[in-house]
Amino acid sequence: MLADPALRPGWPATLREGAVELHPLRRSDAAEWSRVRLANEDWLTRWEPSGNQPWARRHTPTAYRAVRRRVLQRARLGLTLPFTVRVDGRLAGQVTLDNVVRGAMRSGNIGYWIDRSVSGRGVASLAVALVCDHAFGPVGLHRVQADIRPENGPSQRLVERLGFQREGLFRRYLDIDGDWRDHYTYALLAEDLPGGVVARWRAGGRG
Repeated sequence: MLADPALRPGWPATLREGAVELHPLRRSDAAEWSRVRLANEDWLTRWEPSGNQPWARRHTPTAYRAVRRRVLQRARLGLTLPFTVRVDGRLAGQVTLDNVVRGAMRSGNIGYWIDRSVSGRGVASLAVALVCDHAFGPVGLHRVQADIRPENGPSQRLVERLGFQREGLFRRYLDIDGDWRDHYTYALLAEDLPGGVVARWRAGGRG
């Protein structure tokens, strides 16, 4: 049985700007997702949650389908908004607005990864900007939080250029790449950028 759509405003959705498109995870993406993730192991491992299985086993098409089922079940309950990122029609990453809380908080955590072959072209920052505008608009959130390791300078610069503000340090916050890692916490509020986050990106907040 499908959850009440009122539990998940703004979902499902497709977001676009130029050659970049974001859409919900599709079953047909399995083989392409596996290929991209396997090709980016060295690029991504340092920033990814620890796993009990080798990278290759965690990134088969079968593994993707299992993860997709679990994620979309949570999406139907309004707890997460998982997007695939495509550039010129080719799968190039993901952006997920997760841990969505309603009520007085109206908050969510944003996470993302991007294919190394398109890094440095503003794709990741545009994808994050699109999701933030969607979060503050149709989804109805007030706060988007991004938690980033102190060692990840490029990711910190990305969110800072989009208007996120650093609010503090979480000690040994997440189990990443085999150990508990400190994270800086950044946040963007709906009223911080009245013109929108994509407008900020267009004005030069690219990364």
